[in-house]
Amino acid sequence: MNRLILLDSGPLGMVTNPQAKGLPLACQQWLKRLLARGERFAIPEIADYEVRRELLRAGLLKSVHRLDNLKQTLEYIPIQTETMVLAAKLWAEARQTGQPTADAKALDGDIILSAQARLLTNETTEVIVATTNVGHLSRFITAYDWQLID
Repeated sequence: MNRLILLDSGPLGMVTNPQAKGLPLACQQWLKRLLARGERFAIPEIADYEVRRELLRAGLLKSVHRLDNLKQTLEYIPIQTETMVLAAKLWAEARQTGQPTADAKALDGDIILSAQARLLTNETTEVIVATTNVGHLSRFITAYDWQLID
């Protein structure tokens, strides 16, 4: 079984930092190490959106450029209609069970990412979300703190 690692917005934001030190630098080294080993990584469109909007708001154009370059290097997973249909179902189920993951009026990125991960998972592909926020995601899909994925 092959493995596909989806970058959530936390790790994705760290790897776009052009002056990385500390944890962001460790995240960049982690990504390079696993890529060199042949691991598959992908950027979900919802994570790109969450990171990009904040980089643009903060005027961090070098980081936006790095994000654009990363999209050319890694796989990119666009949001499809079936993703949004499944995300709506997951969102409703979470609310019906009293376990919402975001404000009722918020566009719930975690739910959309979970739907993308579920749709990519099959008999031959294990999908793991690399994140800094395991809590909400792990209720729906396989998600680990990026530092624990090796």
